[in-house]
Amino acid sequence: MSKRAVLEVIALGVEDAVAAQAGGADRLELVTDMAADGLTPTVATVAAIRAAVDIDVRVMLRLADGFAAGEVDRLVDTAGEMRAAGAEEFVLGFLDAEGDVDLVAVERVAGALRGCRWTFHRAIDRAADRAAVRKRLADFPGLDTYLTAGSADGVSDGLPTLLAEAERCGEPGYGQQILVGGGLRLDHVPVLREAGIDGFHIGGAARPSGWDGPVSVDAVAEWRRVLDHV
Repeated sequence: MSKRAVLEVIALGVEDAVAAQAGGADRLELVTDMAADGLTPTVATVAAIRAAVDIDVRVMLRLADGFAAGEVDRLVDTAGEMRAAGAEEFVLGFLDAEGDVDLVAVERVAGALRGCRWTFHRAIDRAADRAAVRKRLADFPGLDTYLTAGSADGVSDGLPTLLAEAERCGEPGYGQQILVGGGLRLDHVPVLREAGIDGFHIGGAARPSGWDGPVSVDAVAEWRRVLDHV
């Protein structure tokens, strides 16, 4: 019997966070500016959400669109500010110009988290060699999750990769949880669950009126029902 699936919902503010928790989300990914695919939110937003909900919250550490780290000193400072505001879990991931993992940036930013748990986000789907990313980060402190669609083009294209990686669960570099997100649809769930995948991440799917509208309690609840009963 597979364990209960984790449902993570993107939240942009307190209203989203409260709705996601009411719908049955296990965890939030807290970001701002979805036009840039999710950047670091404000300290005030982090503090307000920590006060409003009691589910886990992973805070994005990303200062600009794309997957380059940019100003690493600023990222390190931001990580410290977020921890001071109550953040305990994070999301990050940086590539260099060749599409390899930017190990220096990851080491510095993850080091500033001082043991907090974190997700390496969809930068893995843009990497030149995703297996090499996993190998280089295999035993990295705090890294417990990869957010991935299996492909830069989304879950429908990435399904074979996701299923192949699930088969390797427990091998070096494949011990982290696979959190599937990026064009994820309800009809993808049965085959992913059958493969033993137990992490699911939704953004637009939680917002029937689009990114300009809030998270819908009913939409999140539908995902919760499907994940629990598939």
